[in-house]
Amino acid sequence: MAHETQPGRRGPRLTYGMAAAWSVVAILLGYAVLDVADAAPGALTVQPLPPPPPTETVATRTLPSVPQPTLSTSVAPPLPSLAGDTAAPTAAGIEQALASVRALPALRDSALVVRDGQTGEVLLDQGGDELRIPASTTKLLSAAAIGQTFAPDETLRTVVREGDTPDEIVLVAGGDSLLGPGKGDPDAVAGRAGLRDLAEQVATALKARGTTDVTLYVDETYAAGPTTAPTWASTFRSSGITGAVAMLGLSTQRARGGAPGPADPVASTRAAFARQLEARGVDVTLAARGQAPGVPGSPMPTPGTTGGPSATSSEGATASDGATASDGATAADGAPSPTAATGTPTAPASGPGSVLGSVESAPVREQLALALTDSDNALTEILARQAAYRSGAGTDFAGVGAWVVSQVAALGLDTTGVTLSDASGLSRENRVRASLLSDVLVLGYDGKHAVLRRALDGLPIGGLTGTLADRFTGAQHDAAGRARAKTGTLTGANALAGSVVDDDGRLLVFVGMVAGVGTNDARAALDRFVAAIASCGCR
Repeated sequence: MAHETQPGRRGPRLTYGMAAAWSVVAILLGYAVLDVADAAPGALTVQPLPPPPPTETVATRTLPSVPQPTLSTSVAPPLPSLAGDTAAPTAAGIEQALASVRALPALRDSALVVRDGQTGEVLLDQGGDELRIPASTTKLLSAAAIGQTFAPDETLRTVVREGDTPDEIVLVAGGDSLLGPGKGDPDAVAGRAGLRDLAEQVATALKARGTTDVTLYVDETYAAGPTTAPTWASTFRSSGITGAVAMLGLSTQRARGGAPGPADPVASTRAAFARQLEARGVDVTLAARGQAPGVPGSPMPTPGTTGGPSATSSEGATASDGATASDGATAADGAPSPTAATGTPTAPASGPGSVLGSVESAPVREQLALALTDSDNALTEILARQAAYRSGAGTDFAGVGAWVVSQVAALGLDTTGVTLSDASGLSRENRVRASLLSDVLVLGYDGKHAVLRRALDGLPIGGLTGTLADRFTGAQHDAAGRARAKTGTLTGANALAGSVVDDDGRLLVFVGMVAGVGTNDARAALDRFVAAIASCGCR
């Protein structure tokens, strides 16, 4: 008889073993395919695997640690003076160090000046006496002029006073465009004075005499003038390249590229102040803009904008139309804006009524430093207009520009042929020499002009802050962390002016002004110019 294999024994065991063997073969074949396709390492791989992704831990970036060049007479010197610490560079050394840089095609039409920042000696002058468009380096001249008008620790005061009757109050625009909408921050520059603090003072004073219903006026007679310049492109304000120039404003509404501020900062601030009072139990009626109680014969300015040539703005922002003011206020396009009569006031008119509350800004010198760090066009114009007004000059943009030139000349500097149509550098009609910019820088570092010296401390730092935060970060790293400079950018006109500490620890002042070159090429060439100065002992 035939032998029968019992079910469930040897047959199934052979089937499982074969399956396991085939699985191993399939895995090996699959790996071989991946190996050939360079998707896994192995003998058949023809290309290495890509490097692993970076970890979260990045190597520490080291920057040159050098003292800041500050004389003992400077205001709040962060670090000790460098004067006399090292031998001065020579003109021959500078010439040799910059030979290849000066041959760059982007610098074919350029003015370049290098000076010893500690002695003022001119080490290089290539076209330094040529009149050129300065763009935002204009702010260096404005800082020098403003510094002659304001005392080192002078602040700007925003006051609310009583009107002609107990139920009238007047918010006096005192030049502070950096009011915080809430509580003031004693450690801040923008927002040092708080609108909430002012409202609390006023509400307390009103309630103490039983007044809970008031009409709110605004006194705008201090340094009144147009909100935008006729030589600016009509899109500059609406695109955030500059804010409207007004003597009252909120720190949270500062214009930034692509984020415009209000067309009427005074109206926005007035509305915010009214809301603060109402939150404290005071009913507020907003008076029509016009005549403030106690200020006879002084009509209020009507904010307006004036058109100008289309251009790329200072610092390279591209303009666009279409923004409207906060709180529903819009600019009256083309409407003429009044210019304040000349006089010599030292503070905004306070009127006859008693003061119900007041707050004070950060010192003007700190605001000026902030304006240079951020290249804030409106803030520069606001401070310059006040300084011109206090000096008895006109307050239209051309009048303020002319006043800036006169104040720079009063410092003993040669301003022959120099013309300014504004104080910020947005106007393409401005003409300045590179040598004059270097004069102002050398003057600022001598420690005898406190406000200007503090402003220079606010210059952007290469690779770190402000408009230089994204520059000197590549091949030009020799200047990172130790170059301080004011940038300037308009279509076809680029500039860079400031100081750098070289490898020998010597302070050098430089100015570069380039024409007819694209912005990127001009910036790259100017950065190489500064890096070459920073990396040479040049003796």
